[in-house]
Amino acid sequence: MLPRLHLFEWNDQAWLPEVLRRGETDYLAAVIDWARPFSPVAPELAALVARHGGRVVDLASGGLGPWRTLRDEVAAAGAGAAPEVTLTDLYPNLAAFERSGLPHERGPVDAREVPATLPGIRTMFDALHHHRPADARAILADAHRAGAPIVVAEATSRRVPVILVSLVLIPLLVLVMTPRIRPLSGWRLLFTYLIPILPLLIWWDGIVSCLRTYRPAELEALTAGLDGYRWQAREVRGRGSIVTYLIGEPVAPSPS
Repeated sequence: MLPRLHLFEWNDQAWLPEVLRRGETDYLAAVIDWARPFSPVAPELAALVARHGGRVVDLASGGLGPWRTLRDEVAAAGAGAAPEVTLTDLYPNLAAFERSGLPHERGPVDAREVPATLPGIRTMFDALHHHRPADARAILADAHRAGAPIVVAEATSRRVPVILVSLVLIPLLVLVMTPRIRPLSGWRLLFTYLIPILPLLIWWDGIVSCLRTYRPAELEALTAGLDGYRWQAREVRGRGSIVTYLIGEPVAPSPS
């Protein structure tokens, strides 16, 4: 087990050119669509929807995240109807949001200060590791303050074998997955195959994401003092990955 290292990630930088940010988030969305690593969390989400209603606010949605396929998995796991999901991000990828057909916020939404106009269960996939402990706690504290259930889940892992495999696998996946990303674009092909900036950025950010990932005990430590909530942190095996997640909800269920 490695210590958590909060190293530099390209996609965190506000100055990163939008074409490169979109290239990275579109790739991540395509991989999540293909691998569906968050399927093991669907039953937990279905149970939350049953207790708290079917409105979901997805934070840090990136290029879409898992909800394009996860909605049906949550419904099949016992929620009945698929939840109504609103996509948000600090740097919204509006082209991806609009292609998804899901409701979305056009302006930036900071996960540490979610507007009161966005009620519902909060979710965050593969994004908490972007935040240092103080900001990660602020995200949880904001949900706690609003009385909103929250689910954060990561398909990255701070384990040496995972990182060693990722060192080789990530560049290969970028090369294989890029032609599957729609719409097919000349700039994405250019920066993947002729000028391989995107494979390098995604490779670096993928390894750093593993090194930044919070372990269950660390997630539980972030909830200290956030009383009146039931907090649960676990690891489960996903499809080819280890998913770490934290679920928090008010002890007294909110009305649907």
